[in-house]
Amino acid sequence: MTAPRAPFTSPLAEALAPELLARFDRYVRIDTQSDRDSGTQPSSARQLDLSRVLVDELVALGLDDAELDEHGYVYATLPATIDPADGPVPVIGLIAHVDTSPDASGAGVEPIVHEAYAGGVIELPRGGTTLDPELMPQLTDRIGHDLVTSSGDTLLGADDKAGVAAILTAVAHLIAHPELPRPTLRLAFTPDEEIGRGAHRFDVDRFGAACAYTVDGSEIGELQDETFAGAEGIVTIEGHEVHPGFATGKLVNAARLAAEIVAALPRELTPERTAEREGFIHVYEVSGGAARAVVRTILRDFDDELLARHGEVLRQTVADVVAREPRARATVDIRQQYPNMRTYVEAFPQVTAAAEQAIRAEGLEPVRTAVRGGTDGSQLSAMGLPTPNLFTGGYEFHSVREWASVQEMAAAAATVVRLAEVWTTPEFRGGSAG
Repeated sequence: MTAPRAPFTSPLAEALAPELLARFDRYVRIDTQSDRDSGTQPSSARQLDLSRVLVDELVALGLDDAELDEHGYVYATLPATIDPADGPVPVIGLIAHVDTSPDASGAGVEPIVHEAYAGGVIELPRGGTTLDPELMPQLTDRIGHDLVTSSGDTLLGADDKAGVAAILTAVAHLIAHPELPRPTLRLAFTPDEEIGRGAHRFDVDRFGAACAYTVDGSEIGELQDETFAGAEGIVTIEGHEVHPGFATGKLVNAARLAAEIVAALPRELTPERTAEREGFIHVYEVSGGAARAVVRTILRDFDDELLARHGEVLRQTVADVVAREPRARATVDIRQQYPNMRTYVEAFPQVTAAAEQAIRAEGLEPVRTAVRGGTDGSQLSAMGLPTPNLFTGGYEFHSVREWASVQEMAAAAATVVRLAEVWTTPEFRGGSAG
């Protein structure tokens, strides 16, 4: 069943939608999962399959400096159309990441477009996967939208190929319409964002922008200048393995100790029991056996002091459990992943003000939210490039239930076009993000 098709946010968004959907369909079919266990950057060679496609497409659009560097970053420049004789020409960055999450399969993605969604449960053809508005209330507000899903047994890849498609579609439109005013736009497509390494080797000086925007959010109208601060906590337990037939008084089972540690962590500090500005400890993987086991966690909070406390809770829990078996050994390695971008972005109010103006120009009201997660902008802002985050129209990230609205993805692309114009107005054309 279908419903009357929902309108687009503007004629511009409607005009951009067909190309955006074609790009999105093309990009999500390329497997680009990053790899947490890899020591290389990019962490997986398959990410480069999409990066090379993007370079070719950028060159075909006329961006002759488009290149893929040795660390997996794609960089390109769209020159300004405004006259430097009339004042400073801002250099503004647009960024999205090519990798998808390791949390579900990204291989063999087959996107399905559900035109003019009529409401109710969407049953996907594989994996027994359903999209149920009782569990996903955002669906109730998207009746009439053209929704894109996977076939049910993979990620869709909207995080963040919706952002990649929005940027490329906006750039193609700006090139096709040189009469539209724009500053110099620096483009970057990054690897390994999903494993917290997306900005580790980003060359901010070479990028040369006064500020940037990641297009990596979710709900339409979102503008985010605050994120979790993040750390990873890896617990390694060394037991003592013995043949189970002769194990009496000898076996020290590392797998059982790992289970006890997970069970002993505070239930109120889990993602499923926290909301809004509450942080958490999330156990995302347990592996190993009787001799050795590893518990992988991520720690998140908006406050650095609280984040540090979560680390201490993890350490103390491990110590308490292992103390009951003195023959066992355990280590806890806590690694910082990214900071809360707020303290870095709030010093440059023009950056968020320009985004708010662009979102309103698209007929939307900005939705100011804090990200219960991180973006490349978290690290980039700390590196001196203030980088808030814009919406994409994608939902249920990191799962086989992931979906996106064509109308909202088109609105994201249109907002990027509006943002380019905003940065050419006298209010913002000051040559500085501050």
